[in-house]
Amino acid sequence: MIGQQHHVSGAHFAFTDRWGGVSAAPYEQLNLGGAVGDDPAAVRTNRERAARALGLDPAAVVWMNQVHGRDVAVVDGPWTGDPVPSVDALVTTRRGLALVVLTADCTPVLLADPVAGVAGAAHAGRPGLVAGVVPAVLAAMTGLGAEPSRILAYTGPSVCGRCYEVPEAMRAEVAAVVPESRSTTSWGTPAVDVTAGVRAQLAAGGVQLREQSAICTRESADHYSYRRDRTTGRLASYVWLGGAPGEAVL
Repeated sequence: MIGQQHHVSGAHFAFTDRWGGVSAAPYEQLNLGGAVGDDPAAVRTNRERAARALGLDPAAVVWMNQVHGRDVAVVDGPWTGDPVPSVDALVTTRRGLALVVLTADCTPVLLADPVAGVAGAAHAGRPGLVAGVVPAVLAAMTGLGAEPSRILAYTGPSVCGRCYEVPEAMRAEVAAVVPESRSTTSWGTPAVDVTAGVRAQLAAGGVQLREQSAICTRESADHYSYRRDRTTGRLASYVWLGGAPGEAVL
């Protein structure tokens, strides 16, 4: 259910895999995306299961309506009313409030400055990378007192640069904005490495502590991949702050 989990200096980062839920095929099992055609009741159950497995209150989790843009929302609690606002990044200073990114090939970016008590999460697909969602979320965090050199950054499971084939014109368009994203597939065709681009943008923003998942969603049968399966579920990546500033590293 929880494929990876990390606790560092009072910051918590977690990434799900596709197992341990109640969704039927083709969303089997732990689909956490509410806009992919799955049974809404199954998604609610899956979200509750995932939250409980992480020791979180399901009512203290903030989701996004992701649209591949660069808009950032500063939140101090879950959304009230419907629909959920269309943003691709969240920032909070509220401890215990979990921010979530949904993906099935895009790069989830989780950020935290435990000293300042600021957490952020961003959904970075190819369009979001080009639009600058990563610099935007960093700017929002620093505006609330975060220090880039203290920010812990994790990028979660995503399609790798060896598998994300694109037309040459698209590769050139992305590389013109983020040169580090230029890649080639394992079979020799043009590709984009979104995670490499994200990491370059984080570095340019002064973030030194960067950890990267080794999992390629297209290659892993334990993870959802839109490029591999088209109709499929969504993984979730969570970040939240717990305890007090300066809490010992676990």
